[in-house]
Amino acid sequence: MVKCPLEQVMGSSFRRFLSAADQAALRSLLKRTAKSGSKIQALLHAGDGVQLPAHLSIRPLAKNGSKSATFGIVVTDMTEARRNEEMLRALTHRVVQVQEAERGRVALELHDNITQLLCAVLARWAALANKLPARSPREIILAGGSRATAAAVSRGEKASRGEVMKLSQMLGQTVEEVQRIARNLRPSVLDELGLVPALRATCTEFANRTGVSLKLACKPLTARLPAEGELALYRILQNALENVEKHAHARHVTVRLRQRAFIQLTINDDGIGFDPEHHAARRKGKGGLGLLSMRERATYVGGDFKIKSIRGAGTEIEVLIPLPPSATAAN
Repeated sequence: MVKCPLEQVMGSSFRRFLSAADQAALRSLLKRTAKSGSKIQALLHAGDGVQLPAHLSIRPLAKNGSKSATFGIVVTDMTEARRNEEMLRALTHRVVQVQEAERGRVALELHDNITQLLCAVLARWAALANKLPARSPREIILAGGSRATAAAVSRGEKASRGEVMKLSQMLGQTVEEVQRIARNLRPSVLDELGLVPALRATCTEFANRTGVSLKLACKPLTARLPAEGELALYRILQNALENVEKHAHARHVTVRLRQRAFIQLTINDDGIGFDPEHHAARRKGKGGLGLLSMRERATYVGGDFKIKSIRGAGTEIEVLIPLPPSATAAN
């Protein structure tokens, strides 16, 4: 622990380990430090030129009659923690890559095999339904049946045709559901048309399926993110809307996408809200893993993820992903 007055903290005995920027930050922090203390991240410059990440924890100490401010500084070497963090981030990135590759494979299987088989079954079923007899009671009587028999046979044939029509509708709905799942697993519109059409298609499908009012505000983008960045925003929107559907009990959702020196995606809902700190602590239950997944997706493409939620007052999710330097320069 370093224990010394303000002028001595910035003296040669400690200053020589800090860059000029870290020295200025520490000096400013010491001037503002009150009873609660402060923390700062810094790089310590070793004699062999190696830079060591460190965590400085600063607390004011009792003056003991001295007029000068006295502080205690605990310096913690963060090298191992940073290394573990980088390894974990690389592992998370690799897991996401494998997950997306598997989703693409499953989507292709659904589209090329299951969907086509279901369409063939639906076509044959419709052809079979068209061959079912639809005789009137008069035709049955003329064929030698009584009026009672004619009525019973007619009712039975109508019921059979009704069941056939219901089964045809169910098959059609099954085909649509499989297609929806395939699109969500790997949206071809994202690769072919870009981020805005993909977000618009997702929002439209969500509003039509759930009945939740959704307003989408997308300002024209003059630059595109790398594929990983666009995919991260698309997946984050998917996860956010899934949380709205399952947990929020919201009536209105607003999605905004705009471009500055970065791409900003904001999702607001008027649902029941929750305590983000409580979910972050347990990382499970309603929305816990979903929030962790969204944060990790934003982080591994160099972005920033923020969430604000109050019980009874809805939730706001904001994602900022920087544009590549070439796109920023062009803008």
